[in-house]
Amino acid sequence: MRRHFSALLIASTLSSPVFAADAVAKPENNGKGPAYTAPPADDANYPLLGEFVGEISTGDDEKETIGLQIRPVGGDNFDALSFTGGLPGQPEFGGEPIRLIGRRSGDMVVLSGGPWAMFVSAEGCTLVDREGTKLGKLERITRTSPTMGAPAPEGATVLFDGTSVDQFTNATMTDDGLLMAGADLEPMFQDFNLHVEFQLPYMPQASGQSRGNSGLYLQSRYECQVLDSFAQDPVFNGCGALYRFKKPDLNMCFPPLTWQTYDVVFTSPRWASDGTKIRNAHITSWVNGVKVQDNVPLPAQTGAGKDEAPTLLPIKLQDHGDPVRYRNVWLIDRGLTMVNFPVEPTAEQLAAAEKAKADKAEIAAAEKKAKADAKKKAEADEEAQKETDAGEKK
Repeated sequence: MRRHFSALLIASTLSSPVFAADAVAKPENNGKGPAYTAPPADDANYPLLGEFVGEISTGDDEKETIGLQIRPVGGDNFDALSFTGGLPGQPEFGGEPIRLIGRRSGDMVVLSGGPWAMFVSAEGCTLVDREGTKLGKLERITRTSPTMGAPAPEGATVLFDGTSVDQFTNATMTDDGLLMAGADLEPMFQDFNLHVEFQLPYMPQASGQSRGNSGLYLQSRYECQVLDSFAQDPVFNGCGALYRFKKPDLNMCFPPLTWQTYDVVFTSPRWASDGTKIRNAHITSWVNGVKVQDNVPLPAQTGAGKDEAPTLLPIKLQDHGDPVRYRNVWLIDRGLTMVNFPVEPTAEQLAAAEKAKADKAEIAAAEKKAKADAKKKAEADEEAQKETDAGEKK
């Protein structure tokens, strides 16, 4: 299916939900630093994290579109990638990225390493050449995947919708209805299309595989990597990779704490009656609506996957010690039904989902208030009874 997903370019009006639990979760293994599951109020570097895009002057009245991805990497240090033609996934994106570095001073970072200096603030990024001439300004952009919020189509199996974890074993749901990493899917499938929405923690002091690590283990054997690879080159163990087997064609990872999507078409290996494999497994996948793996054959399991065999095994949401969260998980069993995939929600479906979310929040707030009122009344009744008992003793 050929799609450019131009809707990916628009700025999102949706904000990431704040978890009911504490905003900081400490990973078990040492050396990673804090893992934020909500925007931190005490981190001066966080407001500078993100994506920027805009036009600059290149002389002779010509313009060029520039994209920028920037992230904190410990202390007040930052690294970034600058792109020509815009950001990964945008229609004119192309060329080799330029690696930039900088350090925050006050509320600004000056990035160096390219043909110009970049002065980055929370609102935007100004580019200046070596003579001090302003070339242009990049504006902050918050992108949303075009498959975000896609409802399960008719015939699909809803695996997780925030109401229960009945379809999983070893599963834990947060107070606000998100699925934690570490869950194993109970029903097993052969050929399927899988939709998953995920949120990576903000871990500014961590690096590499220690930064927001999880994974979709298809049949417990083949891993589609989930990782905070934002502002990095595509690598064979980064987000969108078939873990340690093939890097993604593009690194489409969005900034941490942004809700993102994974859409996967999986075709199981085929086996002869004597147990000999006669056809490899194949995977096509999209990260945030952009195809990053195209019908890739897998000659064997990946990473720490279980050995290949004719028997089916469950899909796993890998727990790598980091607080990665999941929501809106559904699957199409291609042995039972066929629909166009990935699925893009309509405006009406998104509006209905927002209304349902608001209604759910209103009900939760009413229940919380009722509990608080009941507790307050019980405490008042207890105090009144104490006063009555004291009066009778006199």
